[in-house]
Amino acid sequence: MQKEIKIAIVEDDENLRFLVSNRLEKEGYKIVEASDGNMAIKLILEEQPNIVLLDWMMPGKEGSEVCSELRKKGFENIIIMMTAKSQDLDKIDAYNFGVSDYVTKPFNMDVLVAMLDSKVKYLVNDKPDHSKFGDMEHHPNIHSLIKEGKKIELTILENRILLYFLENKNKVVSRDDLMMEVWGYNSDVNTRTLDMHIVRLRKKIESNADRPEFLKTIRGIGYLFKDEE
Repeated sequence: MQKEIKIAIVEDDENLRFLVSNRLEKEGYKIVEASDGNMAIKLILEEQPNIVLLDWMMPGKEGSEVCSELRKKGFENIIIMMTAKSQDLDKIDAYNFGVSDYVTKPFNMDVLVAMLDSKVKYLVNDKPDHSKFGDMEHHPNIHSLIKEGKKIELTILENRILLYFLENKNKVVSRDDLMMEVWGYNSDVNTRTLDMHIVRLRKKIESNADRPEFLKTIRGIGYLFKDEE
């Protein structure tokens, strides 16, 4: 790895924490660990890891409380929630307490490593932690848009969709590729669900959602995120 990346693993299950730590160390990451919420806040503020893997259910403070407190204290790096909750992630008020992304337990270790590697490539290449389009800035780590000085909250899934579009500006993206990227291999999500998220995202980024300037539908194929910059 060209640049040392530090990951904090916050997990009260000792066996799982050991397995994840061991694998990530072998992948070249520097690891710090905490087993409860109170310890996690102190550790993360001191160590300033690039990425936090944070368990949802923990003694002391739950993951949501830890995340919320870290954001209030100015920590803006990536926080990935590890959750066994199987409901639609948009129903979890994750964006209210500042989680960047999530992984559902039980997770395949190779899938976790691939997810981390994809996030790390931006850190390694010193890419900025936000993207600009039109008069907006997208801050994916805190799943927000900044428009005319105002902060617009995105849900986790809206955040993933927009991030993918910004990585593929001015390219036609198929619905299948987008669904695979956003929901993953094990999902039975249908195109209607995707279209619903697109409609909601358009309302946040477009001046007129019925005549989109950025997020255009390509009939029969998918979408095109148009940005002339």
